[in-house]
Amino acid sequence: MLGVSLTRSTPGTADAHGPGRRPGPGRAVAVVVLVALAALIPLLGPSPALHGTGEAAAPGSGGIALLRTVLFAALCVPVGELFVDRLARTVPGAPARAPRSWSAPAAGAGFLAALGLASVVATGNLVPADPAQIDVGGLYASRDGKLALLEVNAFLVAGVCALSRRPATQVWPLAAVIVAEALRAHPTTEHSPLTGSGLTLVHLVCAALWTGGLLHALRTLRLWGGTGPGAALLGRYARVATLLLAAVTATGVCSSLRRMPPETILEQLTATAYGRVLLAKLILVATVAALALWARIRLRRAADPLSACSPARAEVVALGLVVAVSGLLTALPVPIRW
Repeated sequence: MLGVSLTRSTPGTADAHGPGRRPGPGRAVAVVVLVALAALIPLLGPSPALHGTGEAAAPGSGGIALLRTVLFAALCVPVGELFVDRLARTVPGAPARAPRSWSAPAAGAGFLAALGLASVVATGNLVPADPAQIDVGGLYASRDGKLALLEVNAFLVAGVCALSRRPATQVWPLAAVIVAEALRAHPTTEHSPLTGSGLTLVHLVCAALWTGGLLHALRTLRLWGGTGPGAALLGRYARVATLLLAAVTATGVCSSLRRMPPETILEQLTATAYGRVLLAKLILVATVAALALWARIRLRRAADPLSACSPARAEVVALGLVVAVSGLLTALPVPIRW
């Protein structure tokens, strides 16, 4: 869908360049393949990443990585919609049309993913082989269990808000999910857990705004067509995205240095599973940054500013892969501070 030209009219209509045509299947197939690849990363990732490191993966790490990938994606979609819809309202002469919201389906997917992760916590961080093994009451007895329940309930409330007359209210349950994830990623036994949670909180917020925002911006531009307001919207998003990229990079580097001290980071990037996947994520983020720079240059210098949508679509795909790698990263053993 993101591969459709933004200057083309809807199928069955005509534009200034001739009759509208349906896009060929090539780009759609490419998108499906890339989405499948993103889903395979967390499923197949633990084994190759752990090979030769001497580390052992937790039971069901592939499934857990996939559930976390779905949860992160389900968080990005509504956050991005709220962000870009707010930007669109500030664009002079912007069309009143908006693409159909994906917030409710995203909340449903997030609810199911959070429910699956909660069932793992309820069985002592083991994948349940039988529903009878799930101790729902035990979730209230542990910090991780309470956070897992908070995420399940927050996605449920977010879905209700998305279907209500005031979908903007879903910002509160979505914020609860982000806070719960930030706290979950840094247990109280960790050194300075509040510092780690604060870094993760900022990282998640900025990453969700960046990823989900770009996706919704491109969907909005596809609906608006090749108009001046479309270029203005993309320009406003690009200006904010520059700050988001800086914040994501800074918080990511700080978080990595907390887990891998500078004197050991080069060795751990290749000798540990966490380091290997982190290195893959860094390469993907660098690719995303290069695509973002390319889109920014086209937006400012090209005769047609909307030609920036081509690298922006590639950026969305790369960001999807980053989300998948991030899901895998949460399922791998944290490196030892040597």
